[in-house]
Amino acid sequence: MKKDVNKQTIIELCMSPDLGGLELYMAEAAKFLSSCFNVISIINEKSKLEEYLVDENYLKVHSKSKFSIYLSAKKIAKIIDNNCVELVHIHWTKDLPLAVLAKLISKRKPKIVQSRHMTMTRFKDDLYHRFLYRQVDMMLSVTKQVQEQIERFIPNDIRPKVFSLYPGAKVNKFLSENEKISLKKRLGFNSQGFNIGMVGRINRDKGQYLLIEAIELLKERSLNVNAYFVGNAMQDSYLESLQVNVRNKELESNVAFLGFMDAPSDFYQLCDVIVLASKRETFGLVLVEGMMHKCAVVGADTGGVIEIIDDKETGLLFKSQDSEDLANKLELLMRDTLLLDNIRAKGQKKSLRLFNSQKQFQALAEIFQNELVC
Repeated sequence: MKKDVNKQTIIELCMSPDLGGLELYMAEAAKFLSSCFNVISIINEKSKLEEYLVDENYLKVHSKSKFSIYLSAKKIAKIIDNNCVELVHIHWTKDLPLAVLAKLISKRKPKIVQSRHMTMTRFKDDLYHRFLYRQVDMMLSVTKQVQEQIERFIPNDIRPKVFSLYPGAKVNKFLSENEKISLKKRLGFNSQGFNIGMVGRINRDKGQYLLIEAIELLKERSLNVNAYFVGNAMQDSYLESLQVNVRNKELESNVAFLGFMDAPSDFYQLCDVIVLASKRETFGLVLVEGMMHKCAVVGADTGGVIEIIDDKETGLLFKSQDSEDLANKLELLMRDTLLLDNIRAKGQKKSLRLFNSQKQFQALAEIFQNELVC
């Protein structure tokens, strides 16, 4: 790697084979931190992140099974020693044993920082976890709720330093009215109705079926409303069941599945409301992205969503898993344009203040710099 001798060297590690908010956060963090550090990104050889790191310094490591963890750790330890790595930053919880083993094998013994993107639901006081967490120097939780869980479930005598640091989002180019009209036509949007969007992986836990049920209720109330789903299907059978449900409810003209989009920021600008109906969402980056593009948001009253949405101020909360309450909240926004406009304005203001990616990554860089001088 091309190394700036005036910068310290860190590793961004993510061996997850998937492509979602966690993985994309790692890629964005690597890009930003490269202005402050020499950054080596390490990903799974089967990772879908490669295209997002095309201009970055990255390496692919084989991770076939649990039995090959030693070989992978040995390779990473060699990278650590050859490049004088000071800190390893991990994102996927399953990478914790790999990072710890690489640290122990290496001669340099770099610090380990874990960003905890998922909830923690059980105590980590067995011998295995006590061994792992003694090797971790810091944990960064994506919400205050996750920080509370870490402090509850990891015993005090082995718990690393813990800070909460929200994931960030950024505002992309705002579309002109002509660009919106053109994109709506290309995507098959109903230009007259109230348009509701949902962005995320198509799986049951994300709650697409709840929005479909809400659309049926709103249509029964003679309201002109449409739902558009963006995202890849994790299981074709679930997507097919949703499509069958749409046909059985005679909602074909009101519901559309648009597939994966590289630029959801454009999609947000076509929607009156963005809905997050997940059974439990650790954070809810989709809501933040929608708010930044001045879109009203409605989210289930659980998980990290309640740290994003101030009910009736920056969005609306509905009872989790309750499609009728979701329909009621959507109807309220359809009928009360003043509330809709106020939520859009206040939501955008809050998202830019608290969830701006540049501010969050700058805070991350400062945390690393402080940690490395300790």
